[in-house]
Amino acid sequence: MKITASEVNKLRKLTGAGMMDCKKALVEADGNFEKAIENLRKKGQKVAANRADRVSSEGVTLAKVNENNTRGILISINCETDFVAKNESYLKLANSLANLAINHNTLDSFLNSDFENFTVSDKLTEQTGVIGEKIEIGGFKILEAPFVGSYIHAGNKIATLSGLSLSIGDSPEIAKNVAMQAAAMNPIALDEKGVDSTLVEKEIEIAKDQLRQEGKPEEMLDKIASGKIKRFFKDNTLVNQSYIKDGKISVADYVSSKSKDLIITGFCRLSLV
Repeated sequence: MKITASEVNKLRKLTGAGMMDCKKALVEADGNFEKAIENLRKKGQKVAANRADRVSSEGVTLAKVNENNTRGILISINCETDFVAKNESYLKLANSLANLAINHNTLDSFLNSDFENFTVSDKLTEQTGVIGEKIEIGGFKILEAPFVGSYIHAGNKIATLSGLSLSIGDSPEIAKNVAMQAAAMNPIALDEKGVDSTLVEKEIEIAKDQLRQEGKPEEMLDKIASGKIKRFFKDNTLVNQSYIKDGKISVADYVSSKSKDLIITGFCRLSLV
């Protein structure tokens, strides 16, 4: 049967598939849209199966925050090449998925939710068929706080969220600056309490071994190692790090300078690199 250009365009808008793929699917389905969509899904599944062992280390990492700034989400939509990641249609798809993800508490809930006549999971499979590269969700993180801010590094390779204890006039700027700090300095925890005890013990032992090699007496090792651990916390925990916009103060000092009652309640970071 003859398939019109308007029918092909309608299927393209419904699925995001290429014009030729849509026309072929409609021809094979004798003009039946539901069957044509199913054909495109099957094509995507076939391509996905063939590319299951491929590494999807490229893509985009996005941060989205809800309207009242109390909840944020980080999500990465991964593909195989940077060429695809920079494609306008791919960025549009990624942003649409991120806007949907903000409403879900778990990755499973998000993957099983409805998206453009598919579940998200099936849409990713379908897009694998359309694009010809493995497409998958690489990361999914949520942060909630009285005020949540976000930052996306140029190129969509790193995205961060920061949580503040209060919503005040300067909260948007403060939260963005804290999120930018987390993107730039990649802290391992919010503060000392958030650092795994086994990691601390390991750092202490490394410090002591270095001191022994330097010939320091055994009775002095604990005291000197304690100082090195303080430095480790300063370099690696968000609140204790030197603030990137003013190295004379810590990040905690920067936040408290805006309001004595304001503290950072949490952060999360997602990176493709």
